[in-house]
Amino acid sequence: MQHHSFKLLALLFICSTYGQNLPWQGKFEPIDNLITPPNTYRTASGAPSKAYWQQRANYKIQAALDEANNTINGKETITYYNNSPDDLSYLWIQLEQNVNKKGNEDFGEAKNTVNTDMTSREMQFLTRAIEFPAGYTIKYIKDANGNTMKSFVNNTMMKVMLDTPLKTGTSLQFSIGWSYPITDRSMFYLSREGYEYFPEDNNTVYLIAHWFPRMAVYNDTEGWQNQQFQRLGEFALEFGDYEVEITVPADHIVAATGSLQNSGEVLSKTQQQRMDLARKSFDKPILIVTESEARSNEKSKSTKLKTWKFKANNVRDFAFASSRKFIWDAQAVKLSNNTVMAMSFFPKEGLPVWQEESTKAIKHALEVYSEATFEYPYPVAISVNTSNIGMEFPMISFNGGRPKNGKMSPAAKAGMIGVIVHEVGHNWFPMIVSSDERKWMWMDEGLNTFLHQRTIAERYPEFKSTTPQSIVPFMSGDKNIMRPIMTTSDSELLTQFGNNFYIKPTVGLQILRHSVIGPELFDQAFKEYANRWKYKHPNPGDLFRTLEDATATDLDWFFRGWFFTTDNVDMELSDVKWFKVHEEDLNIEDQKKKVQGQLTGSETAKQRTDFSNGPETVTLTSTPDYAYGGFLSRIDEPELRKQLSRKNIYELTIKNIGGLVMPVTIAWHYTDGSTEIDKLPAEVWRRNEYEIKKTFVKEKEVSKVSLDPNFEFADTDTTNNTFPKTESVSEFDTFKNKQ
Repeated sequence: MQHHSFKLLALLFICSTYGQNLPWQGKFEPIDNLITPPNTYRTASGAPSKAYWQQRANYKIQAALDEANNTINGKETITYYNNSPDDLSYLWIQLEQNVNKKGNEDFGEAKNTVNTDMTSREMQFLTRAIEFPAGYTIKYIKDANGNTMKSFVNNTMMKVMLDTPLKTGTSLQFSIGWSYPITDRSMFYLSREGYEYFPEDNNTVYLIAHWFPRMAVYNDTEGWQNQQFQRLGEFALEFGDYEVEITVPADHIVAATGSLQNSGEVLSKTQQQRMDLARKSFDKPILIVTESEARSNEKSKSTKLKTWKFKANNVRDFAFASSRKFIWDAQAVKLSNNTVMAMSFFPKEGLPVWQEESTKAIKHALEVYSEATFEYPYPVAISVNTSNIGMEFPMISFNGGRPKNGKMSPAAKAGMIGVIVHEVGHNWFPMIVSSDERKWMWMDEGLNTFLHQRTIAERYPEFKSTTPQSIVPFMSGDKNIMRPIMTTSDSELLTQFGNNFYIKPTVGLQILRHSVIGPELFDQAFKEYANRWKYKHPNPGDLFRTLEDATATDLDWFFRGWFFTTDNVDMELSDVKWFKVHEEDLNIEDQKKKVQGQLTGSETAKQRTDFSNGPETVTLTSTPDYAYGGFLSRIDEPELRKQLSRKNIYELTIKNIGGLVMPVTIAWHYTDGSTEIDKLPAEVWRRNEYEIKKTFVKEKEVSKVSLDPNFEFADTDTTNNTFPKTESVSEFDTFKNKQ
């Protein structure tokens, strides 16, 4: 018989120290050397300090849409405030439209393979055989006195030289005249804006974004954020106030960032009356422009012009949509301190689903996001229907999803609603919590997808929403092409960025919320981050530090593994040993089990494939005096034996196969049919990152032990999660099949 002498500490469930032969990887070491260090302006707690500063840019823009030639002509006056401690001798201005010029740095290489069988549209993406004009014509740049300012254009960035440095604490006013051809979105890959042409009625929907020269960000951690626009990495923008005048054909309807200032000039009396009704309609949308009116507009082709005037305060961008095809509905959404007009604009091709679902989806997003972060502060939230896109701007978004012959499959409808919720949600991240999208796509897409999926789960429970299982196929993939989440936006593969920048951060936040921190404390911390950084420019370190600061939880191990590596979660329950303490007065049944437990060598190894051979026995010997060291008191050994009498002691060996440490959730299935859950924190891996042992005492006998029974941790292989091991379909596969 094997006899095991268990010391007291083991019986109190504390693992003894044992060696490891594999190299230590420092999975629990601080990530300070991986993130931007705190400075005078950003505190070590993750908050902006009292000295925090950021620049500001106000815009006055007048623009005209030339429908006959598909061009935009504009002029703007920028007032730029230098709140930095630095004197600036030049300014950088973004010219995103230049990315559409042939030969510029864009995604020409994204689809660079010629196949023997490919569509003509794919060939157009690849070769741009049908050329189209694109890019800015800068007509002038003048200072406040009308003097020409010297400038240099470098692809999508323009450097404006200053005759005298712009001193800290001062402002500068200058003006730019410009124009550009609006591009046909169907003609090139990854089009975010432009026009969509409808041959049937010879009309166009214009989605106008990235349309005016705008200030690049200058900040405390990198100076000018003047990385080139390469389509995938999005934007870094300064906040400001906007006054915008947009001249369009008189029969067009315009949807835009901000509040309409001259409704009496551009809306009919009937439309104004309907808007008044909509402002009081909290239960359903009111049509401002009906289907029949939109169909009539499609035929009018007015040669007259109207100018729509909008004002928007404290926003980082401005976008608009214009068309005579638009049906328009609106509904009031009452939040705690603000009433928002949720509005949808869509062509007749979007009927009936857009009229049924779009504004409702806006309302759901406004309510859930406001509760989770801070209340939506703006007067309107708009969803505009288009094809093949989901793109966000302050107060307005362009969203794909369109019926065919008036019908949509349930999956297509769920996808459409998901896009609307997602793009409206971007009003929080990054339109208000204004992270640098050009550098860290995951900071806006991941955080937004986290709340977008929460909205779907809460408001559309019949739809499928993201859970930790959603990321398993990706994290089980080819590590040779996989990048960490902490990869700059334009460096990710097109085939990977959806999972890596949207879904993986979402699952990470779900794991933190549900399985590491707990919903109540996590929600406080997430809200703290959102409120600390609203209308400001956070970095990844500010998010990481805030989540730790507001929860008193060391999360560096999580951030290091989940965000900075491509490791995956794969825990293996490699061994379960069953013991009972040796007793002289065992009954006959226990005596039989005792005999079964006297196997050695290969028989012992075989025994541990299941519980059929019963427990091994542990003989407890009296503790010698020297083991107590300086302690004069002694353990009541009879009481200890009494407490362990007839109880079951289980020693579990768990291996970290995937490399990503996580908490351990253990499900005990007892022979009487009952179950029980034990949870171990991730810190159990501190001293051995590859293997842990843990001892438990149970009143009942166990028939099966399993890890991660609720599929909380995106474990990529659940076939090694149970003891005894089974050859049947895994619990995870069964779960997936049910889903």
